Amino acid sequence: MNPEPDQLRVLAFDVFGTVVDWYTSVRREIEQIAPTIDGNRFALVWREAYVPAMQRVMSGQTGWTTIDVLHRQILEDLLPQFGLTQMSNHQRDHLNQVWHRLDAWPDSVAGLVRLKSRFTICTLSNGNMSLLTNMAKHAGLPWDCILSAEIFRRYKPDPATYLGVASLLDVRPDQVMLVAAHQSDLAAARACGLQTAYIERPAEYGPAVDKDISANPANTYHARDLAHLADLLSA
Repeated sequence: MNPEPDQLRVLAFDVFGTVVDWYTSVRREIEQIAPTIDGNRFALVWREAYVPAMQRVMSGQTGWTTIDVLHRQILEDLLPQFGLTQMSNHQRDHLNQVWHRLDAWPDSVAGLVRLKSRFTICTLSNGNMSLLTNMAKHAGLPWDCILSAEIFRRYKPDPATYLGVASLLDVRPDQVMLVAAHQSDLAAARACGLQTAYIERPAEYGPAVDKDISANPANTYHARDLAHLADLLSA
């Protein structure tokens, strides 16, 4: 049996893939710039490389570095692979900012508005503050507040990020629910005492990738999208 929603005070959202459709947004932009390249592969490789780049920061191999900087470093390695070395620094800067311009999933804004009427809703993302702020403006995301790994100078899944939400918003960890489309993120949050809600997002990696969206009974809730989560929490 799920805990009573009245016990919840805060819904903290993973953003990339959970609330916004990074794949379609990145693929569309690179194909507008260079119509002849494989935009599907470009988007997937750029996103995939972010995890090892982030791990170098987490391991102490490099000092604290924002996602914007990591994305730009990855982009510099990526452009030669796709024959795009002719791009100017200005064009590279603009392309790197695509992560600030990601579109929301069709259900996200309306779902967040419904959830906001009952709970405090915030981000808990590895994206930096300027990125998340610009993205919210671009996509119309109605956050009560924006919380970023940059505040804690730790990337998820470091416990400091999940527990930091509870501390900053003056609630117990079990009064916070992480909402995410990634089971590893949710598992780390549960280990810190948070409740968890899984959002399926089967198309997160595009139509050619068969994403596993099977249920994990360890999660407090399992929802198709944010509208469905709002239904579950109002039942």
